[in-house]
Amino acid sequence: MKLHFLGTGSSYPTTKRGVSATALQHDDGSVWLFDCGEGTQIQAQKVAISKKKITNIFITHLHGDHIFGLPGLLCTISSQMGLTEEDIRNKGAPVVDIFGPLGLNKYIIASLTLSHSPLVFQFRVHELIPEDVQYPEGNEDVKNDVSLQTSHPSQLPGTCIKATADSFGNLLWQLKDDDRWCVAAGWIHHRVPTFGFVIREKERPGTLDKEKLLALGIKPGPLYGQLKGGKSLTTEDGRTVTPDMVLGPPIPGRTVVILGDTSDASPLAHLVQGCDVLVHEATHDNSLKDKALEFGHSTPLQAAAFAKAIGAKTLLLNHFSQRYVPASKETSETEDSITLLEEQALSAVAGTSIHVQCADDLFVYNIPSQTRNVTLS
Repeated sequence: MKLHFLGTGSSYPTTKRGVSATALQHDDGSVWLFDCGEGTQIQAQKVAISKKKITNIFITHLHGDHIFGLPGLLCTISSQMGLTEEDIRNKGAPVVDIFGPLGLNKYIIASLTLSHSPLVFQFRVHELIPEDVQYPEGNEDVKNDVSLQTSHPSQLPGTCIKATADSFGNLLWQLKDDDRWCVAAGWIHHRVPTFGFVIREKERPGTLDKEKLLALGIKPGPLYGQLKGGKSLTTEDGRTVTPDMVLGPPIPGRTVVILGDTSDASPLAHLVQGCDVLVHEATHDNSLKDKALEFGHSTPLQAAAFAKAIGAKTLLLNHFSQRYVPASKETSETEDSITLLEEQALSAVAGTSIHVQCADDLFVYNIPSQTRNVTLS
């Protein structure tokens, strides 16, 4: 898996940095996009991912620097798919699932409908229903009516996802759960209802021991796949071969956490303990903590403190104020580089094994596979 940071700035795109958009590229080439700020489709042309491979889009919250690029990106995906009516009749139209806070559906449909934008693929919008605790005091206006009676011709029915609570009152929004992935959301503090997404890869079968297979008289072929898939088989001489006889230790899954804007991510700490990668904002440096908190944002010190609290292995910082120049650019006497933010975070995690890095635009982070579990005899 790879994380492609398409945009790492806050508020508005500049000639030096785009705004929030992060692509998670799976080993099979499929792509999940997290947030889609203005100009994302331009940034996506600069990296080795295919927009046609985007199958899921996750929106953390409805501020413009996280959603203004979405309608345009959907149209670009449609135009680049190159599907004909015959293709759609024979194979069916591809489907893109879009997850985000209540109100996202209204924004998407209004944008596509008013601009008369047809799509050759189909999409579903799954809205996360915020809890009352997510609406900051004095910001009740964000509870505006978001109901929408119309839909787009390419739209399929979506779902409304409500939170569930554990015995301690911790909240969870369950988004996906299949044979490979479990994706959940938790809420975090910001000026509007905002979520962090937790992507868990499920444990995978170990490697087949070909020497053992050949010794059992099982030659390469479809039977290998059957054993790899967890099914037993019977050999020609009547012996039963079970997967545990020929498979190595299982490969643990990886956990990636991608947060939206936040001044405090502790409400989802129960979901992310020991995660492999934490993507956390650091909008302002430590000296501007009051300014960061005023607008619902974090500093490197706050991000590092959360990473330590949950035992994250890697902390990747993003969502920088445009006052901080990318590390690859020269700074003037009146400018600071994001290097300052990285140094502050590194200082805050000193004495731990947490890897820290600022994710500048177009930075690619490779998420290595976990070490296999080894049973000691």
